Amino acid sequence: MNRYLVVLIRLPHLDPAVVPLHLAFLDGLREEGRVELSGGFTDKSGGAYLLLAADLAEATALVQNDPAHVSGGWDITVHEWQAH
Repeated sequence: MNRYLVVLIRLPHLDPAVVPLHLAFLDGLREEGRVELSGGFTDKSGGAYLLLAADLAEATALVQNDPAHVSGGWDITVHEWQAH
């Protein structure tokens, strides 16, 4: 498995009701062993999670199921991360 850093930046039209759905999504991925770390930025501008996937296509497909992506309330980028 490769590591992918998923960065989420809140947009002005963010619906706060989506946040618990996003957190539940991350909990599900964590239970599957797909998320190593996750958390919000202290300035409340967004957050990030470290996702495990076979390749960028799989990582992108997983992220596209995130309620944060589906809602359109965040600007989301996925980066393959060669962390050591």
